[in-house]
Amino acid sequence: MARTLRTLTRLMGWSSVAIGLYHVLLGNAAIPGAGSAGTTVDSWGRFMGAVFVGYGLAWLWAARQRPVPAQAVRWLAGIFLLGGAGRLLSLAVHGRPHWFQLVLAALELGLPPVFFWLADADERAGGAPAVRGKGAYRASSR
Repeated sequence: MARTLRTLTRLMGWSSVAIGLYHVLLGNAAIPGAGSAGTTVDSWGRFMGAVFVGYGLAWLWAARQRPVPAQAVRWLAGIFLLGGAGRLLSLAVHGRPHWFQLVLAALELGLPPVFFWLADADERAGGAPAVRGKGAYRASSR
């Protein structure tokens, strides 16, 4: 299970970085159905793309730790789940979006429980202790 966690964590990181860069570079054209949404939405989308790159880099950072820190995985998965909840709220308020947004919502709601379940797999498997010290992330909860 530790290997699965590490693989999924890397996959989340690289896919988030790629998706974020795609949005930074293409703006509205990266969002199905939003090609003519205007300059304000384009600006917002490119900014959020950059934020998503940072989110992906956080996943990649977690994947490189020995062991993969369960607390970081839970936080990152929780943020992803919050995005899925936002899509559900939009669906309730505004109706069905482009079909691809529904696929994304399914991923955003379906993957976090997997990460919550696997979060401490590497720590339980006896991975090397988390690096501690000045500026280092503490894998243990306070």
